[in-house]
Amino acid sequence: MHPTATIHALWTHMQSRDWPALASLLADDVVVEWPVSAERIRGKDNYIRVNAEYPEGWSIKILRVLDAGDHVVSEVEVPHATLGTHRVVSLWTVRDGLVTRGREYWTELGADPSPAWRAPYVERF
Repeated sequence: MHPTATIHALWTHMQSRDWPALASLLADDVVVEWPVSAERIRGKDNYIRVNAEYPEGWSIKILRVLDAGDHVVSEVEVPHATLGTHRVVSLWTVRDGLVTRGREYWTELGADPSPAWRAPYVERF
């Protein structure tokens, strides 16, 4: 499977909560880092459990997946019924059809307030 197809499948399986299918895309020793919360997840079982136990009410919308060979960048939106809407930019390494590394930047839309001095130069969305 091409690396971008692997990442499309990863998000699709995550959305459908198909944890065995998700596991089939991860190397046993996968390492995924979340720099915003300063956390590192080691191993496919831990990565699956963290996602499977996240409070229900979420969905995933794939916004884009960019191909850079064995490296893939994805941007997804994750609206949650009570926790707000998050955006995630993920940097993935895929080798032989398996995700071996990831670095995911999770943020809630509007969580970083814009300073007043920028107001003349920007527009809110």
